[in-house]
Amino acid sequence: MTTTVDRAMLRAAIDLSRCCPPSDTAFSVGAFVTAADGRVLAEGYSRQRDPHDHAEETALATLGEGWRAEPGTTVYTTLEPCSVRASHPRTCTELILAAGVDRVVFAWREPSIFVDCEGAELLRAAGLEVIEMSDLAAEVRAVNRHLLQG
Repeated sequence: MTTTVDRAMLRAAIDLSRCCPPSDTAFSVGAFVTAADGRVLAEGYSRQRDPHDHAEETALATLGEGWRAEPGTTVYTTLEPCSVRASHPRTCTELILAAGVDRVVFAWREPSIFVDCEGAELLRAAGLEVIEMSDLAAEVRAVNRHLLQG
C-alpha cells in the first residue's frame, strides 16, 4: 500500500537522479533510505563517487560498512534495484537484502537495455514489501531519455 510519504520520497529521488553525470552505458537513478518514522538516513545517485556506482549502493555505503536496517526501513529508488552486475561484486538487490531493509519503493522496472533484471521478484521472494509506483515511471524515463532514443 502506498502513502503520500512514498509519493513524496519517490519524487525527491527523481529530482536527485537529475544530479547524475551523463552516461551512455548506465541509467540515471536517485535513491533514499528512510527510517520507519520517515527520517532520511541516506541518499545517493548513480555515479556520485565513481563512474560505476549505483544509487542504492551509494546511499547504503554512506551508512557505513556493516550497517543494519531497523524494522520499517525503506529504500526509495527511481529504478528497480539491479539483480545483475558486471562492474561490482554485489548487486543492489543483494546489498538491500544484506542490510536487512524491509521495504523497497520504485517507479520504473529496469528495461532490458543492458541486462534482464529480476530485482523486484528477488526482493519479494525474500519477504520484502516491494511497491512499484508505475504512474511515476514516465518521469524516470524522461531523465533517462538519452538511453531510450534510437
